[in-house]
Amino acid sequence: MSTNPEGAGLLPSAVALVAHIVAMTVYCVLGAFQFSPALRIRHRWHRAAGRVLIPAAFIAALSAIWLAVFFGGHLEELALAMVRLVFATAMTVFLVRAVIAITRRDFAAHGAWMTRAYAIAVSGGTQALVFALWTIPLGEVDAFGEVWLVATAFVVNSIVAELLIRRRTGRRVRRVSDRGALVS
Repeated sequence: MSTNPEGAGLLPSAVALVAHIVAMTVYCVLGAFQFSPALRIRHRWHRAAGRVLIPAAFIAALSAIWLAVFFGGHLEELALAMVRLVFATAMTVFLVRAVIAITRRDFAAHGAWMTRAYAIAVSGGTQALVFALWTIPLGEVDAFGEVWLVATAFVVNSIVAELLIRRRTGRRVRRVSDRGALVS
């Protein structure tokens, strides 16, 4: 049994890191198929996948919160941990709202909240793109620049998600008004 106080926090953080990686991988890969209209129409598949995805998403978001709160890195990386904390918290709130919406059978709201949560989850890919677009012409960034680039990726994904949600909402409104026009 170890009495090393520095090593006491390593195991929970290691577990959180592994849980985050596994859950985020499941959520991001399997979650991509939830956006397929053909699969969404197949309610059994969508519902079964959702029963895996929602817990995976919560594990991914909550482990990200754990890793940010119990941050053990260098002081100059603390701001980056706080940006991740803000977006992991937002993802958790979006997931809670999505679960509430689906229990109320409000499928449009459920889809919107899950889209927002998914946009945050997949921002790692956008972060890689933003970093490449910055570092290829301008060179490496310092810790301060890294915070801004990571935050930019989260914001870009959030804006794209909102645009997709608005576009879907616009289509639904047009379909309903077109049906009304045919009935009148």
